[in-house]
Amino acid sequence: MNEILNMDINAMPQTTFACSCGKTHHFDLKGLSIRKGAIHDIVSMAKPFKEGKILVVFDNNTYLAAGRKTAELLKTNGFKVKELLFDCGKDVLIPDEKTLGRILQEQDFDVSLMIAVGSGVINDSVKFVTSRTKLPFIVVATAPSMDGYVSDGAPIISAGYKYSPQAHLAYGLIGDTEILKTAPQDLIQAGFGDVVGKITAIADWDLAVKANGDYRCDTCVALVERALQKCFSTADGLKMRDETSLCALFEALTLTGVAMALVNVSRPASGAEHMLSHYWEMDFIARGLNPNHHGIQVGVATVIIARFFEELGDTLPKGCKELCPTPSEIVKLLKKADAPTNPKEIGIDRELFYQSLLNAHTVRPRYSILQFAKEQGRLETIAKKITKEIYG
Repeated sequence: MNEILNMDINAMPQTTFACSCGKTHHFDLKGLSIRKGAIHDIVSMAKPFKEGKILVVFDNNTYLAAGRKTAELLKTNGFKVKELLFDCGKDVLIPDEKTLGRILQEQDFDVSLMIAVGSGVINDSVKFVTSRTKLPFIVVATAPSMDGYVSDGAPIISAGYKYSPQAHLAYGLIGDTEILKTAPQDLIQAGFGDVVGKITAIADWDLAVKANGDYRCDTCVALVERALQKCFSTADGLKMRDETSLCALFEALTLTGVAMALVNVSRPASGAEHMLSHYWEMDFIARGLNPNHHGIQVGVATVIIARFFEELGDTLPKGCKELCPTPSEIVKLLKKADAPTNPKEIGIDRELFYQSLLNAHTVRPRYSILQFAKEQGRLETIAKKITKEIYG
């Protein structure tokens, strides 16, 4: 029982185990390689699809990081390869109708596998399209920037609104530490911010169990908490791109994805801090602005959600407040990676910030500390108080 807690991460694919939560969990990923030189494993991982064509998807930056190497390895080993480059210039690629439609447009009838070379947007876009066209896909990660590599959710933009429809798991994931350590520092900060966000996500999940009767798997919670401890204990090395630190960060992001896949919901990774981030992102996109990296916003939002737990400590169910560190402790964690800690640092103005505190609970139909505050009749009061603390 709970065997997955004792497994090496690279041995987790195709795991089935009886869990103490009463369910039998399956992790259907077929291949996983996180190590130095893992890029070379793309050949063996893609071998079952060699009779067809492989569509490799990347943008300007991820082509240089790993796309060119991925395509070369496949071609050298006899694969038929088609390449799709998103030439974004200095703009940020958005996982919207245009991006999804372009990928679909390039999927020839004889494509048997897609390979997403990138992180958040490339991964989510390829994941969404292949889930609808019933194709497998492999991810070649280029940055330790987010936790969605092995989850089955695909956050996308539709008509200006961000939502996370269910998609499907990747066939495999390649995480080459030699590639990951070349990622821009802001993407490393984003990944760390996303990991820090699991603190309030887990506290939110506990609250949802106690106040709303939600289901929780304690094995998945333990899996995430162990990964966080390892990541936080080595986080001081992230600023120097220490390989051990980056590997621990990528493992934490991946294991969170594993936990999401096991319970088929993003609860182990996403709570009210993600709702705030999604609200800010939608506002930026609606105004024609490039949004901040998702994890950067999540890190900042985690500090804010910790303030809600602090303010509502007198009415929270027993044990909920104790699960959430203080805002100052979370700020200290974020600073280990030089990640932003304040909404003003990332361009969130006063009105947007205030409105997000009032309305972010509507972004997803999920019970959170924001919904709890609303039910207690204290959402507006706390929103005004926190806004004044930050913006004066």
